Amino acid sequence: MSAAPAYSEDKGGSAGPGEPEYGHDPASGGIFSSDYKRHDDLKEMLDTNKDSLKLEAMKRIVAMIARGKNASDLFPAVVKNVACKNIEVKKLVYVYLVRYAEEQQDLALLSISTFQRGLKDPNQLIRASALRVLSSIRVPIIVPIMMLAIKEAASDMSPYVRKTAAHAIPKLYSFSLSLDSDQKDQLIEVIEKLLADKTTLVAGSVVMAFEEVCPERIDLIHKNYRKLCNLLIDVEEWGQVVIISMLTRYARTQFLSPTQNESLLEENPEKAFYGSEEDEAKGPGSEAAASTALPARKPYVMDPDHRLLLRNTKPLLQSRSAAVVMAVAQLYFHLAPKAEVGVIAKALVRLLRSHSEVQYVVLQNVATMSIKRRGMFEPYLKSFYIRSTDPTQIKILKLEVLTNLANETNIPTVLREFQTYIRSMDKDFVAATIQAIGRCATNIGRVRDTCLNGLVQLLSNRDELVVAESVVVIKKLLQMQPAQHGEIIKHLAKLTDNIQVPMARASILWLIGEYCEHVPRIAPDVLRKMAKSFTAEEDIVKLQVINLAAKLYLTNSKQTKLLTQYVLSLAKYDQNYDIRDRARFTRQLIVPSEQGGALSRHAKKLFLAPKPAPVLESSFKDRDHFQLGSLSHLLNAKATGYQELPDWPEEAPDPSVRNVEVPEWTKCSNREKRKEKEKPFYSDSEGESGPTESADSDPESESESDSKSSSESGSGESSSESDNKGQDEDEEKGRSSESEHSEEEGKKRKMKKRKKVPEGQEGGSSSDEGSDSSSSSSESEMTSETEEEQVEPASWRKKTPPSSKSAPAAKEISLLDLEDFTPPSVQPVSPPTVVSTSLAADLEGLTLTDSPLVPSLLSPVLGVGRQELLHRVAGEGLAVDYTFSRQPFSGDPHMVAVHIHFSNSSDTPIKGLHVGTPKLPAGISIQEFPEIESLAPGESATAVMGINFCDSTQAANFQLCTQTRQFYVSIQPPVGELMAPVFMSENEFKKEQGKLTGMNEITEKLTLPDTCRSDHVVVQKVTATANLGRVPCGTSDEYRFAGRTLTSGSLVLLTLDTQPTGAAQLTVNSEKMVIGTMLVKDVVQALTQ
Repeated sequence: MSAAPAYSEDKGGSAGPGEPEYGHDPASGGIFSSDYKRHDDLKEMLDTNKDSLKLEAMKRIVAMIARGKNASDLFPAVVKNVACKNIEVKKLVYVYLVRYAEEQQDLALLSISTFQRGLKDPNQLIRASALRVLSSIRVPIIVPIMMLAIKEAASDMSPYVRKTAAHAIPKLYSFSLSLDSDQKDQLIEVIEKLLADKTTLVAGSVVMAFEEVCPERIDLIHKNYRKLCNLLIDVEEWGQVVIISMLTRYARTQFLSPTQNESLLEENPEKAFYGSEEDEAKGPGSEAAASTALPARKPYVMDPDHRLLLRNTKPLLQSRSAAVVMAVAQLYFHLAPKAEVGVIAKALVRLLRSHSEVQYVVLQNVATMSIKRRGMFEPYLKSFYIRSTDPTQIKILKLEVLTNLANETNIPTVLREFQTYIRSMDKDFVAATIQAIGRCATNIGRVRDTCLNGLVQLLSNRDELVVAESVVVIKKLLQMQPAQHGEIIKHLAKLTDNIQVPMARASILWLIGEYCEHVPRIAPDVLRKMAKSFTAEEDIVKLQVINLAAKLYLTNSKQTKLLTQYVLSLAKYDQNYDIRDRARFTRQLIVPSEQGGALSRHAKKLFLAPKPAPVLESSFKDRDHFQLGSLSHLLNAKATGYQELPDWPEEAPDPSVRNVEVPEWTKCSNREKRKEKEKPFYSDSEGESGPTESADSDPESESESDSKSSSESGSGESSSESDNKGQDEDEEKGRSSESEHSEEEGKKRKMKKRKKVPEGQEGGSSSDEGSDSSSSSSESEMTSETEEEQVEPASWRKKTPPSSKSAPAAKEISLLDLEDFTPPSVQPVSPPTVVSTSLAADLEGLTLTDSPLVPSLLSPVLGVGRQELLHRVAGEGLAVDYTFSRQPFSGDPHMVAVHIHFSNSSDTPIKGLHVGTPKLPAGISIQEFPEIESLAPGESATAVMGINFCDSTQAANFQLCTQTRQFYVSIQPPVGELMAPVFMSENEFKKEQGKLTGMNEITEKLTLPDTCRSDHVVVQKVTATANLGRVPCGTSDEYRFAGRTLTSGSLVLLTLDTQPTGAAQLTVNSEKMVIGTMLVKDVVQALTQ
């Protein structure tokens, strides 16, 4: 052992004679050391007979590997210990071999017999480690040995070894891509065997192997689908992500799209309301009869297996793993009905409190979702506000989301945020903010002028980057209405002396050239200045100078002919060949010559052709064709190994392929258990009546326990399994006993409903959820007595097999899931204090769902005359009008008081007039009027109801109900009815007006007709249009009015300056920019009529 002292001398260590030196960690030595003896102490420790020294050496070697050090030269010394009897040493040896077996294949092959013996070891960890090492030796010659080892391990008693076998399958497949079809079939057989495994430890690994080897073999998943859904909650997080991704693709091939029949109710809402129960309750057995009686299409009924997947993945939204939450979110986005997708918004917003890397991925997906499903993120608008500590890429993504969520209701809040962001020190972020303001102006026409004025104000900013970006955005906005903004173009022309950013200078020159007829005096002077500095300009600016010269030559050749020739001469000798080519091309095109081609005659059409305005779109608009949460979606490019998300099938494949044969003894035990739980609990709003059944539930017991149809359908067992007569007889018995039971339950429910209907609660929940969720079946509880007596109670039953002739058809079994998927935004947000009420109101008015189904929407009208709510023909004799009383509503000062006038022109009395289920956007609320018990023929009645419109002109949609009918009606307020008058002095008015300038001020010029120039007429028309109070004024040619919005209390100040000639200027100052813009429009219309 003379090597140890030599090593000690080199390293400065000390060791006694005959003892290996292991006091120093060789991993701390120099990486580039050429000392060939540096690992001699470890080799000696591995050669000793003492297990303690071997264990110590292996621990140090594994520690070296963990720290990234190279320990490959120790491979011969380590591999000799693979046969060591000490289990701890053997496990560490296998860890080392897994790392270096691929690099040292020849030496590893020498020990292959030892690895094969390890596969028979009584210790499950050794068996798994041996298989792991064997699969790491990537040599084609041992493929048969590996195949045999994997087959044996797939039948191992230990789930850990079976899991390792599942991991080995992709390894074998990846380095042996030249496998013949027979060998691949053998691997698929092993995968099929492991897919049937019922342990959670194996599930994730085998699904990963399935995705790698044979993702197209969907038939392997059929029998295991329900089992995977039920095991999902207990699988480890990595496995959950893999399984959810696979099940998403599976569901897209096996189920119908839940959004395919969304337009069904829109075609005939009243007919759908009364006929939905029969339509949904009928099954395939009575389809022929239904088609002859009712030609309407059959509503969409969600497959129970589809519902099972949605129900079992929903709890995972609370997972601690961001990857799992993201996987469930993409599953819901791609598979769930629109009414249920909103459940993922809260979970995704929770992930925004995580690390910046997680935030980046989540925001990428939220940005894509918010384009199509804007409503589900609107209640969480504040969660996307930007913090100063956020990295730039996070800021820009949050900005993208805010821009996508902006609408007419919340745009004041969003623009106030943007005004703050412009002051940031992060230049890239500021540029992105200005572009976002431009997109908001493009998408929301009412604030276009406001945004344009704000961007023009930014042109006086000290920061050159802010000015430059503003110019670029203004250029795009001006292309939409160039004729109205000649002053802005002149203002931009003056900036050419100061702005040095090339893109901004080029944008200004393009604008002046494109709209030179609006600035005929300024354009030639700009060209003169640019000709002076032509040689010093950037290439992009030079190209625009040539364009400007060409356009001016064609429109104003007298002034600009010499200038144009001078610019083209300079460009002719420029260093950049693009500029030289452009100059030659332009000269030949615009300057007529003897050999002039045919193109020169069309020069004006080429240069001065009208250009379409640019469309400012989100960069995430087309990303949704990639599966959310995938690397391809993140990169916006197809990554290697990405599998396309399949399209929905037009016709549903046979659901019976997912049925599993169940042993007889299992059936008996299941039946006994269910008899103990026989007492059902029916409710319109309760979510689930019991835990989800296992995938092994049998068809017979399902027909016996219909009261738990939802939980059993979650496990997806349909009755089509039963083929023999004995099963048919059992089902008939179960059905007859249950029909009596369900009749009694139906009577009890009807009695409860009659008590609750006047309060507008019970009917409300069922019809609301029934119309929102395409998979809901709650409407079946709203039939009249006669209908319920005629229809057999089988509407509460599952589908029956074709062999049972008298079995009625089943209706959808998703009734118990309504509560689980209520959108979060339905809960109104109460405004806090007076200072922040405007922000709260902006958020309360966010619209989550699409416009409800109403016969007609009432457009805003001027004045406070009667408006028709329900015509007597549509109301079958009931005529309803309404007026805005402009009196404070006693129940809530934030509500608008609306007088409802009823008249009965029919021959029969109308009983039980009340408000049914309101279908309201988020934030809007209704205070119902007391029920009118009876309205005799020819009689009239008036009731007062309060509506909180949340400072928006969105319609309040609700139902007017009688005992026999239900009518969808809608009240949409004029903007002038959303405020109450405020009385203040002239000084107070001027003081408040000074605070509301910039984007909060809207000005419009108008000409008053001769009939509208007296004080009385002007005041009468303004106050008829808007509920404002007159403010005293010292001059006779100025009118001032003031008010506050009812919900948020925001000031609305209106000023009208008139001239003796009839010219006038109307100014509205309000924190609510949308309300101000709409009010200007209405008042101008009233004054000029």
